[in-house]
Amino acid sequence: MADVHELLETWIANVKDEELLAELTQMKESGDENAITDAFFQDLAFGTAGLRGTIGAGTNRMNIYTVGRATQGFANYLNATFENPTVAIARDSRNKGELFVKTTAAILAANGVTAYVYPKISPVPTLSWATRYLKCSGGICMTASHNPAPYNGYKAYGPDGCQITSEAAAAISAAMEATNPFTDVKTMDFDEAVAQGLVKWIDDECLDAYYDAVVDKSVSALTPEQVEAAPLKLVYTPLNGTGLIPVTTVLNKVGITDITIVPEQKDPDGNFPTCPYPNPEIREAMQKGIDLCQEVKPDLLLATDPDADRVGVACADGDDYTLLTGNEMGVLLLDYICKMRAARGEDLKNKVAVTTIVSSAMVDALAEEYGFELRRCLTGFKYIGDIITGLSDAGEVDRFIFGFEESYGYLSGDHVRDKDAVNASMLICQMAQYYKLQGINLVQAMRALYEKYGYYHNKTISLSYPGADGAAKMAGIMAGLRETAPTEIAGAKVEGVVDYETGVNGLPKANVIEFDLEGGDKAIVRPSGTEPKIKLYIFAKGVDAAAADAQIDAIEAAGRELLS
Repeated sequence: MADVHELLETWIANVKDEELLAELTQMKESGDENAITDAFFQDLAFGTAGLRGTIGAGTNRMNIYTVGRATQGFANYLNATFENPTVAIARDSRNKGELFVKTTAAILAANGVTAYVYPKISPVPTLSWATRYLKCSGGICMTASHNPAPYNGYKAYGPDGCQITSEAAAAISAAMEATNPFTDVKTMDFDEAVAQGLVKWIDDECLDAYYDAVVDKSVSALTPEQVEAAPLKLVYTPLNGTGLIPVTTVLNKVGITDITIVPEQKDPDGNFPTCPYPNPEIREAMQKGIDLCQEVKPDLLLATDPDADRVGVACADGDDYTLLTGNEMGVLLLDYICKMRAARGEDLKNKVAVTTIVSSAMVDALAEEYGFELRRCLTGFKYIGDIITGLSDAGEVDRFIFGFEESYGYLSGDHVRDKDAVNASMLICQMAQYYKLQGINLVQAMRALYEKYGYYHNKTISLSYPGADGAAKMAGIMAGLRETAPTEIAGAKVEGVVDYETGVNGLPKANVIEFDLEGGDKAIVRPSGTEPKIKLYIFAKGVDAAAADAQIDAIEAAGRELLS
């Protein structure tokens, strides 16, 4: 990597975009060493999740030059791998999304790769769908998921609709390293590419087929009379993202029409003005919806993140509203799906459910109860997608019934190979109808499962390590844990250490360390692949909720000290 000041001068000399040039010039004139270093100390890394970073000028930022370099690398890979390659492209509501899409499509076109582009904002699952439906060689979605407003990203997919493989990511990354973003990127005028048929708009037929595929995944066993007896009342927020039309379209198709939209979060807005972190995992993002619920008194509050691949839920709980965790919703949905499938006479012993190594141990209890095969994979929905693809290749895709990860991602069908909040929203609402007929809401239903299977509680902590020094500190922490593993955590003896970097149970190698504690509790440490964070996953089972929470709190305190 060249000196950051040399890179700054190179960019000033070559950048044509006025907005970026003004930012670079201001950076130089201010002499802000921290800003210059942070913008240029590294290239945005291209991995299985593609690119992700803050929008702005520099090699460590999302801009038309870093996007262009990645696209040229992707085009080189596609042309070397496929004959007459094609790519599906989508974007969510984030700032610069349309610019990045047009930049990408024009570069692909100039490289002889036909681009199929969604004309409007569209969720991640519809991109995975289009990649397979249109039989494309790959896919790209401009999204930074639930990150704060300054972020955008470039998510790359293979022909199976999964995020690209590690091998493909390595090949694309190698091609990028050989690409100068100012002299080696081929491009052409976007409108001319459209006129020549090198860029094609994805039509409504594709989206309508997606809606039909989602509705086909319904497992509701309720009769029309039962649905009429327990109509669902819903408050929904798309968090200023892409979910509004897809989610309401599908819900209306299955008869759920009493939907009140949170007005401040209805329209797409990449600035996310009502919440700095548009993540349905956190209460702050849900607060506008909770406030509206206090007036509307619905059966549940539903929220999808900006690219509509994650979904969060809150239900009335006394005088307040309680948010269900990703693990709790995963357990609820899997239990509901098993109940519904069993009710229509299906043998669950041949079925497969998939979750991750950092998801709830309560799923094992469900597997024992219903008899399905449970598979665990590494964190990242692409690994769940890979298992679905493997089942499909073996002619056994009908065995798959559900996959989820603790970070609010769910999928109940093989129509896509990524998490799908549109599919999950339908299932959640139909499940809420099922429990409403029994006189309880989803929070109460979860408590009933705790009473039946035990109080398996979980918590995920994200610790940030920003700036140029952050990556080095994260690497040092992980190296230290491997060299000198703790012998006890929160007063509990560490009975086993599982280092996934060595390869475990046939899983790919991963920078993840698991500490198994006496009594069955555990803590898992994993650096984020797309953000300067280390995540600490905590698992505890108690005789009741209070006991489980006390164990969680103790492990969290010890974990924060361990990772400081």
